[in-house]
Amino acid sequence: MKRLIIHGDPGIRKGAIVEYDGEELVCFGINRNGEWHGPETVQLWCTVGSEDEYEDFEKRNFTPHFLDVERVDADDVTVVRPSADLAI
Repeated sequence: MKRLIIHGDPGIRKGAIVEYDGEELVCFGINRNGEWHGPETVQLWCTVGSEDEYEDFEKRNFTPHFLDVERVDADDVTVVRPSADLAI
């Protein structure tokens, strides 16, 4: 599990599947930053991981402050599925 900060909005919502750096990741949760104040483009702060890690996310069996963080542009992310219910 890690935090993926996307600069720009590729059109994803909670439950999306994205491909980045050759890896498919499920977006467990997304926070939109920069709508009113902040950078020129919105930033999506996504908690992502594999489908196997969803149970740990749901039960909060992780420490958010110690997740690895990667920053990418929206153009570098391939959207496999834009959103869905998280019935993994």
